Amino acid sequence: MASRLTDRTKDFSGWYQDVIDQAGLAEHGPVKGTMIIKPYGYAIWELIQAELDRRIKATGVVNAYFPLFIPKSFLEREKEHVVGFSPELAVVTHAGGQDLAEPVVIRPTSETVMYDAYSRWIKSYRDLPLLLNQWCNVVRWELRTRLFLRTSEFLWQEGHTAHATEDDAQARTIQMLEVYRAFVEDFLAIPLFVGQKTEAEKFAGALRTYAIEAMMGDGKALQMGTSHNLGQHFAKVFNVQFLDEKNTLQYAWQTSWGVSTRVIGGVIMVHGDDRGLALPPNIAPIQVVIVPIGAEPTVAARAAEICDELLVLNIRVHLDARTELTPGFKFNEWEVKGVPLRLELGPKDLAAKQVVLVRRDSGEKQMVGWDALADTAQKLLKEIQQSLFDRAQKFQKEHITTAVTYDEFKALIESKPGFIEVTWCGDESELEPIKAETKATSRVLPFDQPEPTGKCFYCDKASKRKIYFAKQY
Repeated sequence: MASRLTDRTKDFSGWYQDVIDQAGLAEHGPVKGTMIIKPYGYAIWELIQAELDRRIKATGVVNAYFPLFIPKSFLEREKEHVVGFSPELAVVTHAGGQDLAEPVVIRPTSETVMYDAYSRWIKSYRDLPLLLNQWCNVVRWELRTRLFLRTSEFLWQEGHTAHATEDDAQARTIQMLEVYRAFVEDFLAIPLFVGQKTEAEKFAGALRTYAIEAMMGDGKALQMGTSHNLGQHFAKVFNVQFLDEKNTLQYAWQTSWGVSTRVIGGVIMVHGDDRGLALPPNIAPIQVVIVPIGAEPTVAARAAEICDELLVLNIRVHLDARTELTPGFKFNEWEVKGVPLRLELGPKDLAAKQVVLVRRDSGEKQMVGWDALADTAQKLLKEIQQSLFDRAQKFQKEHITTAVTYDEFKALIESKPGFIEVTWCGDESELEPIKAETKATSRVLPFDQPEPTGKCFYCDKASKRKIYFAKQY
């Protein structure tokens, strides 16, 4: 039977690591900060990747692939960009038995290498918009790492588009943000805060950055995805130009946007509980696990038949036919792994032509006749998906507080985990001292802004915007 999990109310970080270990999701690699994603964890990523890829392509984007190695001089062309990534760069100076004439950077992100190609591919307005995405790994040499949340190498998708006008680029930026919002809320069952990042928090080299932020089970924030309007900054650096309809040479307007394996960490911390992982059915590698009770051959045979019947319905089902383990051990193992629905079948159930279905989210049990099994299983999986979202949304609403003054803000940060909503004057110079004193950072300026009223919570100047703060991962 799996080891006891650390008490999540006393040590959330320890609980998080226990869940990853006991659910068999990942482990640390031999190089500090790297991650080995185990088959069960990678199966979750494959489901995430397949659905998000489908949604991205539905907007007209196509996939491509660009090199892992980037000339260091490429990053140095855009000053903001290289300053933003410089502390995290992994640089190759020696290869093939000799020193390299020019150092090579292992990609931290692909703007530079992709836009060098864009400068050759884009010549006319007829070449626009150019809408590309790639699924790949990137390397950012993090000093403090945590599995899925922050590792030196991670998997992601990064989309990069080029447009003829600023309006088109801005529309694409918001469109992809909405793709991310709908995907995370509908598919991962995680409610979000959506909006614009402050200048201090925006992507290095971007004109504007927008983000989806989620509240974890300990009240901290996790940035789940970002979408950037890059303006013409990179186009000017990499000479991405085109002749418009009037035969005038123009610089392209560009966007970039990405989601990574970090979202798996978000799923763990939002939906996990005292029994371990709790997976939304949409991303569960196993949606239904069948556990036969007893050693009777007739029970095993019927369990195998039920497995085939559910597979035909495109339900991801697994028959745990191991005879050397007790049912209790199996129940615990599959609960830790977060399987949404458990199906039990014993001799009495066989005689009654029924099964026992047990929900992972609530623990609720029900007897279901064989003739109703298919419809009931499908119905329960949909209910569990919605139930996990509703539970997370309830937690989110209960952990949003409002502060009028900085003293109230500081008291709330220390006393109640979660997000704090305040009105703010917009003075970016205030953000660093707030972070230094409270460890809280600005998360997003939400789109649904009321008319500015009152005073800034920090300095008493006239307020301009509503903004959320929280401690972050």
